[in-house]
Formats: sequence, C-alpha cells, structure tokens
Amino acid sequence: MDIKHIHSVRLNDGHFMPVLGFGTYAPEEIPKSKAGEATKVAIDVGFRHIDAAYFYQNEEEVGKAIREKIADGTVKREDIFYTTKLWATFLRPEFVQPALERSLKKLQLDYVDLFIIHLPLSMKPGEELLPMDANGKIIVDTVDIRDTWDALEKCKDAGLTKSIGVSNFNHKQLDMILNKPGLKYKPVCNQVECHPYLNQSKLLEFCKSKDIVLVAYSALASHRDPKWIDKDIPYVLEEPILKDIAKKHNRTPGQVALCYQLQRGVVVLAKSFNEKRIKENFQVFDFQLTPEDMKAIDSLNRNFRYATLEFAAHHPYYPFSEEY
Repeated sequence: MDIKHIHSVRLNDGHFMPVLGFGTYAPEEIPKSKAGEATKVAIDVGFRHIDAAYFYQNEEEVGKAIREKIADGTVKREDIFYTTKLWATFLRPEFVQPALERSLKKLQLDYVDLFIIHLPLSMKPGEELLPMDANGKIIVDTVDIRDTWDALEKCKDAGLTKSIGVSNFNHKQLDMILNKPGLKYKPVCNQVECHPYLNQSKLLEFCKSKDIVLVAYSALASHRDPKWIDKDIPYVLEEPILKDIAKKHNRTPGQVALCYQLQRGVVVLAKSFNEKRIKENFQVFDFQLTPEDMKAIDSLNRNFRYATLEFAAHHPYYPFSEEY
C-alpha cells in the first residue's frame, strides 16, 4: 500500500477511507463555532477523515475549517475524506440529491467523499429537523429504503459523492439493499454505535462477509445528550478492565477503546472538542493490544445501546428489534 493510504482501508468501490475519523456532532448548547475550531485542531493533529451530517447543523463551520486548512497549505482537498449524511426527513427519492446539494453549498465544496443514509426510518418531509405532533411525538413517514438507495446511486453517478453507504442499518436492512433488483453500487459502509458495551460482533462478521466496512460511532461512549441518552447510564471509560489495560500500556482508557476497534478491523470515529483529547485520540497507531487484552475487552459486551431511537420503536424500519 502506498504511503498516502497508510492507516486507510480500501472500500468495495476502490476508494480509500482513513481508519480513524474525527466526529463533529455536538449537543445544541455547544456553540457551532466550536465544531469549526475543533476540526482545525483535528486536521493539524493528523486527522484526515472528518465525519459530519446535515443533522448536526454545523456544516458551514466545518466546511470553513477544512477550506482554511487547504488554503494555508496544511492539506489538499484530496487528502481529506469528508462524510455527510442524508437526514431522515429527506429519504423520499426526490429529496435526496437536493439534500446533498444543500450540504455541499453549506460546505462550499464540490463533492463529498461519502454520503450515507443517516437512519433507515424516515420522518415527515419538510424543513423541521424533528417534526413533532401536538403531543411532542416525532412524526414518522414510510419510504422504501431501496428507493432512497437508487437516489444515492444517482448522486454518485453525478459526481457529487465518491462513495455511498448507510448508518444504523441492521443486517436484514443491509440485505434488502444488497438483494435489490438492479443494484448498481453496494453500500461501502454501515456506521453504527459500537463500543465495548455493544461490540457488534455479529454485525461486524456479517459486514465483513459482504465487503462492507463497519464504522463505529460513540466508540468512547462518553457523549451525553439528554435528548437521546439517559444521563444515569454507566461510562464505558470508567470500566476497571479498560483502566487496567490502559495503565499497563501507559495509555488512556479512550486510546485503548479506539485501538480495540482498529484491531478488530473497524473504522472508528473519535469525537472531542478538547484540544488535549483530540491529540490523544490520534495517538493510537504506535501501540498494540495483546490477544488477552482484546479478549478482556470483548468480555465487557452486554449489548447495551446508548442511542435507542425509542421514538420510532413501532416504525416498520426500526433497526434495533433485530439481534444484529
């Protein structure tokens, strides 16, 4: 593999994805400018894979940070792997390309490297990110994800994105796309919640068998947005086993949690807006966990999900009623 693709994985469409990505999501109370500042720090530190989404509502800031780092000579556009996501209110086929074009306009970029379906279930179309009824319940919609996928394929053909993939899909939903008549491109990845409490071993095995990369979000499981997650649930990084392994390698529990995923063949996203931690999170290529360490971390799995998408539990495409 040439030096440019060191620490990258080859996708099933021939493009390369850096195995360590920087996540840009932040709860509402954090100023949007912070995402831009953190992205610049991440690029300076060495991150080349930037994971973002329309839903995060900070693509202007993130795009500006990337463009500034290109302008000052730190990187070229082709060094950056930028992911955006199709939000759940835009799953009807006619809204797919306009949604991507809207992200590109915010970013002021000509193309993205990866465009993925954020959730398999759709919400009522419109400008509201989270359309609610009078009782504060999210209004869902039903769209066949195979029709949405057709529209993503057209975005790839139009050169607006290099690769296309999915997020929060279970294995049956992946199969729906893989077995779709007239399929032109397979999803290159499935981005899902994945950490030592939810190690996704069965889904990982399934994805590997189909040449689909598993990308882990919430890999540090340190994120606590009360809108989505109960504040009283345990912190993975406080886990004594992780702390012991970290101590043995003279590392942080966060670095161990990231290294664990990389060694399993998972592409992992690390999200922090703290400069010291952004630097730490990138320092995961110069140590290795032993088979015993890996086994010990595997034993922490309890199929415990932080982001349950409870609001859509009765939706026909609710992804988490399947075992994997």
